Amino acid sequence: MTTASPAKGTALPWSGLLALSTAAFTAVLTELLPAGLLPRMAPALGVSEARVGFLVTGYAVASFLAAIPVTAALRGLPRRPVLIGTLLGFACADAMVALSSSYPVTFGARLLAGVMGGTMWAVLAGYAARMVPAERRGRAIAVVLAGITLALSLGIPAGTALADAIGWRPAFGALSGLALLVVVWIRRRVPAFPGELPGARVPLRRVAVLPGIPAVLSVTLFLLLGHQVMYTYVAPFTAHTGYGRTDVVLLTFGAATVVGIWATGALVDRWARPTLLGALTLIVTVMCVLALYADSPAVLLTSVAAWGVAFGGAPTLIQTALVNASGPQHADVATSLQTTVYNAGIAGGSFTGGLALSGWGAGALPWTALPLVATALTVVVLDRRRAFPRSAGTSTPKGRGELRDQPPRTRSQTTTPDHP
Repeated sequence: MTTASPAKGTALPWSGLLALSTAAFTAVLTELLPAGLLPRMAPALGVSEARVGFLVTGYAVASFLAAIPVTAALRGLPRRPVLIGTLLGFACADAMVALSSSYPVTFGARLLAGVMGGTMWAVLAGYAARMVPAERRGRAIAVVLAGITLALSLGIPAGTALADAIGWRPAFGALSGLALLVVVWIRRRVPAFPGELPGARVPLRRVAVLPGIPAVLSVTLFLLLGHQVMYTYVAPFTAHTGYGRTDVVLLTFGAATVVGIWATGALVDRWARPTLLGALTLIVTVMCVLALYADSPAVLLTSVAAWGVAFGGAPTLIQTALVNASGPQHADVATSLQTTVYNAGIAGGSFTGGLALSGWGAGALPWTALPLVATALTVVVLDRRRAFPRSAGTSTPKGRGELRDQPPRTRSQTTTPDHP
């Protein structure tokens, strides 16, 4: 077996990266599609719409609980079979949902899908980082994470429309078929990478305290807390402003996230720190404007568009910082930690927003989100050396992402493509 590192200056491996992006697209559709189909699924399963909503909750909880232990258990396995296995799990789970008339069976399928989701999110960014040279790492991650944005802005509405046209069961069947097609695509276009050898496997707790990792996880947590305070309750906030068109607000946000991730892909490899500072500053500014002037429809929609642009790019910037801090060799484990923190931020933000809405009304939501996002911004401002360095580029400085007492690696142990 021979190994070769990605050559500097080469073109991005577009086919492989788009395959990973489509895998992300499939995972998000699987997670969120039931939310748009509650009235259709409830009668067929013989339960209330609220219990159908628990199908989304069950997925999220399973993903939260599985991300770290499953990723840790699979660290030694070759990466491509792990990724293919998660997609086959998605295909099986979606097929079960399409065929089942039993709520318990459907719920079990959703738990299986959640485990697959927690595993996939821990693998994708690290996989993209290993496919390209360090100076193109950020752009590669942006391409992969674009699948999330496209699923949210286009995939969910399209999936809901498809269910309206042909029924919700065929829609889930089509989603299962998509997962199988992505398996073939990945098998043909995505390079194989080895798992971690036992002697080089670093305990999870030591990856968690690598320089820069705690800061990145903190930014992830506080950004998601603040974001979800507002996003979860965007409908009551829109009604509070007197505008009332939640559909237009969500469409504006979704379209803006596409712009944000495109712009971030162009900037992340050279100006990662200033771009992240700009994005977080913009979200803080938006929260202030929404708190004070959202009664004007023009101000409301402009602010939501700015929020979408900023938030659309933030996951790529934070994910790139995490991979740089951990090094690609520890990226799967580091990303499993981030997946858990991400889901905790979603749950915590939704809960905090609910308390604010119940206690003080919708007008308090931006004021509640503001200090949370400002905390994330403060962490980035203060950490100028490890997690969010001032130097341009995304190459990992010497000593970062490595542990000094690791055994030396031979040529056959490098994390480079192993083409069959």
